[in-house]
Amino acid sequence: MPLISEYARRFGVYEEVPNYLSYALGTGETTVMRMVTAYSMIANGGRRVRPTLIDRIQDRYGHTIFKHDARECRGCDAPGGWKSQSEPQLVNRREQVLDTMTAYQITLMMEDVVQHGTAIVVREVGKPIAGKTGTTNEAKDAWFVGFSPDLVVGIYMGYDKPLSLGRGNEATGGRLSGTIARDFFKLALANKPPTPFKISAGIKLVRVDAGTGMRPVPGQTGNVIVEAFKPGTAPSDGDLAEVEGGTPMPQGTVPDSDSIMRPGTVRLY
Repeated sequence: MPLISEYARRFGVYEEVPNYLSYALGTGETTVMRMVTAYSMIANGGRRVRPTLIDRIQDRYGHTIFKHDARECRGCDAPGGWKSQSEPQLVNRREQVLDTMTAYQITLMMEDVVQHGTAIVVREVGKPIAGKTGTTNEAKDAWFVGFSPDLVVGIYMGYDKPLSLGRGNEATGGRLSGTIARDFFKLALANKPPTPFKISAGIKLVRVDAGTGMRPVPGQTGNVIVEAFKPGTAPSDGDLAEVEGGTPMPQGTVPDSDSIMRPGTVRLY
C-alpha cells in the first residue's frame, strides 16, 4: 500500500490515501478533473501536467500578461520576420513523474481495453484510443477515462445521492460512460488522421502467446498478441525477432534524456 499511496499522490488522484487494501482497486472518491489530469500524464510520456481553466490573459493592447504554459520556446521570437530559419523548439523541463517506458506499457494495455475489453464500444471511433472503464458496487457510479495521443476525455455518471444506475451489463462504465465518450471522440477526431501512440525509446514490442506469456512456437498464428517490454524483461528467444517498430536499447540506457520536444512528436502539452 505505501507504493500505491505514493503513486496516487504523485498523480494527484488523492491527497491522502488510507491504508486500506481496497484503495488499490480504486475504491476511494476523487473527481473527474483529477482523473483526467492523471491520465494526461500517462498520455504525455510520464511528464507532469497541471490543469488550468485559463490558458492566457491579454491586456487591451494585445500583450500577454499571463500564460499557463511556462515552457521555454527557443526561436519563437523572430523580430526580423520569417527568413527560412529552423523551426522553434520547445524545451520541456516538467517533472518526470513516470518512466516513459512504463507510461507506454500502460498505454498499450489500455489500448487493449478499447480494442477487446470493457470499453470495446469506443473502438467504433476507428482511431487509436486507450482508456479504462470503472463501475462501482451496485452500479452507483459509471466511469470512462481515455485518451488519444493528444486528447484526454473523462466521463462520470452517477447521482448526487448514490443510487443504482440500473442492473445487468447495461449499467456499466463501458456501456454508459463509454458510449458518451465514443460519440465525443467521433466528433472531436473527425478531421484528424489516425495517429498511433508514440513508442518510447527502449521499448521492445514482442509477439507472445496470450495464454502462456511466452514466445509463440514456430508457425503459431492463433492466440498471439503484441506486448511491450523493457530491456531485459522480454521472454527469451534469440531466434524470434522483435516486431518492426520497436527500438531496442542497451541495458541501463536512460530513455528520452533529451528534454527538447522535437517536431513530429505527439504529446499533450
